[in-house]
Amino acid sequence: MPEFCDVALPVPLDALFTYRMPDGVSPVVGGRVLVPFRQQRMSGVVTQLHDRPPSVATKNVLRVLDTTPVLDDELLRLGKWIADYYLAPLGEVLRTMLPLGAEFKRAVAYRITDAGQLALHQAGIGGSSGRSRKAPEQQLTDFRVLDYLSERDLVREERLRSATGVSRSALQALARKNWIVRQDVSDTRDAARVVRMAVVKEVSGKLNENQQRIVATLAAAGGKLPVENLREAAVPRTTLNTLVRRGVVEIVEEPGEFAISGVKARPSPFGFVFNSAQQSALGQIEIQARTRKFSGMLLHGVTGSGKTAVYLAAMRAVLQAGRSAILLVPEIGLTPAIAADLQQVFGEEVAILHSSLSEKERAEQWHRIKAGQKHVVVGTRSAVFAPVCDLALIIVDEEQDASYKQEETPRYHARDVAVMRAKMANAVVVLGSATPSLESYFNAKKQKYTLLELPDRVEKRPLPEVAIIDMRQEFQETGREHVISRRLAAEIQERLERKEQMMVLLNRRGYSPLVLCRACGKTLECRDCAIALTHHKRSRRMECHYCGHMAPVPKACVHCGSEYVHFLGTGSEKLEELLHGMFPQARIARLDRDTVRGRDDFECTLNALNEGELDLLVGTQMIAKGHDIPGVTLVGVVGADAALGFPDFRAAERTFQLLTQVAGRAGRGDNPGRVVLQTYFPDHYAVQRAALHDFIGFYEQELRFRSWMHYPPYSALANVLLRSDKLDNALRWSGLLGQWFDKTRHEGIRVLGPAAAPIVRLKRDYRYHFVLKSPSREKLNVLLRAMLEYAAQQKIPRTQVIVDVDAVWLM
Repeated sequence: MPEFCDVALPVPLDALFTYRMPDGVSPVVGGRVLVPFRQQRMSGVVTQLHDRPPSVATKNVLRVLDTTPVLDDELLRLGKWIADYYLAPLGEVLRTMLPLGAEFKRAVAYRITDAGQLALHQAGIGGSSGRSRKAPEQQLTDFRVLDYLSERDLVREERLRSATGVSRSALQALARKNWIVRQDVSDTRDAARVVRMAVVKEVSGKLNENQQRIVATLAAAGGKLPVENLREAAVPRTTLNTLVRRGVVEIVEEPGEFAISGVKARPSPFGFVFNSAQQSALGQIEIQARTRKFSGMLLHGVTGSGKTAVYLAAMRAVLQAGRSAILLVPEIGLTPAIAADLQQVFGEEVAILHSSLSEKERAEQWHRIKAGQKHVVVGTRSAVFAPVCDLALIIVDEEQDASYKQEETPRYHARDVAVMRAKMANAVVVLGSATPSLESYFNAKKQKYTLLELPDRVEKRPLPEVAIIDMRQEFQETGREHVISRRLAAEIQERLERKEQMMVLLNRRGYSPLVLCRACGKTLECRDCAIALTHHKRSRRMECHYCGHMAPVPKACVHCGSEYVHFLGTGSEKLEELLHGMFPQARIARLDRDTVRGRDDFECTLNALNEGELDLLVGTQMIAKGHDIPGVTLVGVVGADAALGFPDFRAAERTFQLLTQVAGRAGRGDNPGRVVLQTYFPDHYAVQRAALHDFIGFYEQELRFRSWMHYPPYSALANVLLRSDKLDNALRWSGLLGQWFDKTRHEGIRVLGPAAAPIVRLKRDYRYHFVLKSPSREKLNVLLRAMLEYAAQQKIPRTQVIVDVDAVWLM
């Protein structure tokens, strides 16, 4: 029996830690152990058992958490590859691969008390009295916490701190005031998932209006409802507490049921005959899956060409062979619809994994997959790590989407990890898109992937006709700025009269993205970021979309005191209001992060659109891809070309993809579709090619620019970012690394920088960066590793040096 074990701990250190195994303790490679680390206990994954004593004194393993591996050899190898390629600590990689953190960690949550509600009411949050903008900063912080909790039942500490930016000590101070109460919500492995239910008991005595509304809501639902669902009754949570104290309502806990999806499944894809292109694509996937050898494929099909049907047929084939499949989607918003399709076809074989599930739900799904009870997994990027048995097929839908790239350590790209996992498992990986990334299409043209084409829509439906509206000319002809052009307004009115459905895209949430003082010319910026705060009218606050900081809506300029404060620009919330004013008879809903608080909200809106209960859906990029709504015949695009002004070499590609994807929502049923594309850049090649649905033309033109500037796919790219809450540190550290790059031989590698990041301050940190480009990934990896070693020698904290390999966002 080996005496020592190496453990990967979730800490920002590029090292494994050796522990002694005392008598009676028998860990397994790939299993978790509880060990002492500095002044705390941590769980980590065992990577090796051995008899090599380290040169320093060792501590003992405290407890074995798993008697069998939670990560098999294949997933351990994948984790080590990610750590090596993306230069991330192995322990942090393995923690990301395992959604089981809740099983052994202590967790606390907070809820607001009656005293807190009273304090919030007296302060005038959301009321008519308002709160003085000169209130002390700590008071503003306190009320920000109370305001956040007032809309929710129970919020975990980490989520509360992230949303409000407060410290743990500030929460403890509020608890001492009895404005909030702290509750232990620690999970254990064997604890059953429960739901808190409100149950009507005996109704007696006089009830006020809010109390009557709660009782009526419960009665209409058969006498009980989950407490979380009662927020739809739009009454204060304290009202429910009062009913509980009076014995009118009782709160009970019941075992929680898990629903894969609340969205109505679409007609079975097997209810119609595949066209020849679909049959050919499916045949090639099935042939490669039967060989049990690695194969990479790119399925390029226009919007509405039946890619999902090919996915489901291929997954059914591998399932019939007794093997497993994983389907990745880029956003949680796409998960309910595709999960409903999968459940319709595969029934109880389907598991779902994404971040909107609770920690218990994710752990429960993970264990069922691990036990071999589920053979089809659908989810967002972390689902690529699902521990399925006998993996045969991985499908990456909308493979070009930037959401597959994680923006925190480990900064992996799920598409590329899927390719590597398939290679290690001798499986087939299919990358699917109507607008593939330039890198993937370039690889297919170089025959690294097999290219599968679906050039036509199913049932020979035509692609939508696209009309480009030059908003410069619109201004010249009307003499004023318009959010909705005359042509788009007329098209909407025509569709309303024909009782057809529409979508309008504006990829900017909030009401107004900018607040400007007309006296001093300054804008209202986030206190922690070099970003303007966005006005959210419905919630009556200013919000930073990067760090979550919130502030009151200013009645006067915070810089000079002038009352001439002007709200500029239009977001999705304002667009919805404008459309309600222009078309009061229309049934309009909005989909963005402000209206979608959870999975149920998204599913409810999507079901309403599918059932014909909505005429017009307004939204951000949430509505742009993946949705198949046959009734939508018109898509309007407002301001989607704004991204062309970003200092990012992928700006044109992102704009082309967004315009093409959202245009593809129109005309997917019996009636033809039309797209009205409003732009200030009507001659830009990204706009012109999108209007023509011409991916090949865009690809060839963009590729020329990339080759001239040595950008991907002609070079591998990495972004090295130095950050600190002190400007002097950020400048000094970036200067040190800049001097090191100048002195170090790095043949064939271009180093740009140091320079201030486009967003120079973010979440309180000042940011300076380097961009590295190289035709050789191996040489780039060696240089970056040497740079990290030098940074450690110079005492630059590892957490302050961000290395983003294959970066997709350089802001």
